[in-house]
Amino acid sequence: MRLLWAGFMAILAAGVGFSIRNGIGGQWASLFGFTGLQVGLIGGAGFSGFCFGIIIGGVIVDRIGYGKLVVTAFLLHLLSAAITLIPSAGMAQQSAFLALFIGTFTFSLANGTLEAVANPLVATLFPENRTHYLNILHASWPAGMILGALITLAVGSSWSWKAQLALYLVPTVIYGFMFFGQSFPRSEASAKGLSLGEMMKDVGILGGAVAGFFLYLFTRDALGGNILRGLTGSDFFVSANWNYISMAAGAGFLLWVAVITKFAIGHWLLFVLFLAHSIIGSLELGTDSWIEAINGTILSPSEGKILFIFASAMMFGLRFCAHWIEDKLKFSPITILFVCSLFAIAGLYAASGVTAIGMAFGAMLIYSIGKTFFWPTMLAVVSDRFPSTGAVAISMMGGIAMLSVGQLGGPGLGYGKDRFTAEHMKANGQTAILEANKAEKPSQWLEFEAVSALDGKKLEEAKSVAADKRTPEQKAMAEAEIAGCRKLLRTDAMLPIGMAVIYLLLLFYFKSIGGYKPLTIAEEEAAKA
Repeated sequence: MRLLWAGFMAILAAGVGFSIRNGIGGQWASLFGFTGLQVGLIGGAGFSGFCFGIIIGGVIVDRIGYGKLVVTAFLLHLLSAAITLIPSAGMAQQSAFLALFIGTFTFSLANGTLEAVANPLVATLFPENRTHYLNILHASWPAGMILGALITLAVGSSWSWKAQLALYLVPTVIYGFMFFGQSFPRSEASAKGLSLGEMMKDVGILGGAVAGFFLYLFTRDALGGNILRGLTGSDFFVSANWNYISMAAGAGFLLWVAVITKFAIGHWLLFVLFLAHSIIGSLELGTDSWIEAINGTILSPSEGKILFIFASAMMFGLRFCAHWIEDKLKFSPITILFVCSLFAIAGLYAASGVTAIGMAFGAMLIYSIGKTFFWPTMLAVVSDRFPSTGAVAISMMGGIAMLSVGQLGGPGLGYGKDRFTAEHMKANGQTAILEANKAEKPSQWLEFEAVSALDGKKLEEAKSVAADKRTPEQKAMAEAEIAGCRKLLRTDAMLPIGMAVIYLLLLFYFKSIGGYKPLTIAEEEAAKA
């Protein structure tokens, strides 16, 4: 139990840092003039590094042991604080962006390394009830978000953003103490002496292709477009040549998986679960990284923070109920995932139309029920059905989801907010206002067209003025952002619609084979025979 709660505290530290960063994003936009896309890219870095921590950690954890990874994560958390706290008023925008991006990336690298420990550890400790205990473990995430939001709500502008952000180091020290001196179990796959290649066979070429694709996006956009371009000032890292290098990185990973598994194709079900979890990453964490700001825009900043705390509190409480849902309602993990998708669809559509705080509480309640069980229940499904993969499959799946947030969910929602806001202004004859207040650089994401985005500093200034005292120009910008946020939430609802289709098809599949049940390695091998 001490190991369970040590893992709980480790993920709580990640949630605290995530929540505080969300709460100070507006200060960064105001201080450095960032666009919504730039804020989204920094937020996305808070997930991209997670991929490398969890995948690399998941591959080596059964070889080097949990303790060494915990020490590595602890040191990375300290390093991330040192880098992230460098920017100050008056610093050039690009320099500030680069420091915040790298510091946030390092923070997520530490988080991923910790989760490479916590997920397989809990799955191994509680093999008969993985869904329940993995949900308890991940209740720490909303608990951390609640603490972080309460911190920013309590201290507000009376503390600097640096002082607020540094508070995540408190739970960091606590989890380090709780893990210290503990002995750790081995996974079933590790105990049976399976090699890495044998653990990776169910991942195979299909699963490797999913991970390789997101690695390509990261290398091209985050590493090339942001980190290396910012460090060198060279456009080579956004050129066609760099794109080929990025393709080679993704293909190289796929080739490594193919070779180590002796070109095993991989299990189709694990491939589908990888795809579904990539959508979950963008939906749950991508939306979480923006929902406070979106609600704060539609209503007010303080109400947005209160709603964020409420949604996180619902998520925290509900994650202790997974066992009751399985036991009393007789829901299989796949049924839980399907029902959650329906709630997420309804919640996002409801949130897009709120006009008062009471309506917003109802919408956030529905959405919270939807998003609560996605992540830990998916980890339980993979652990239940593919025990021979040890820590590898659940670590890769978590890494894929986090890369999805970093490269698609976080920046995609930021781009969508910029684009829908600009489209509203153009549709209402406010193009001149948009041009007069646009950011220095256009907002562009993936292969979508570049759009003129409102300058973050000017937009925050407009919103800081009381509604009845705004100039016509300020009023136009504020109202356009509200309209853009509403359309963004409706567009975001397409993600759980896709997930509902996947889970419905999986329900039919498991019904056709006699129902869902956890497998041992022996049962898994017999099923393949």
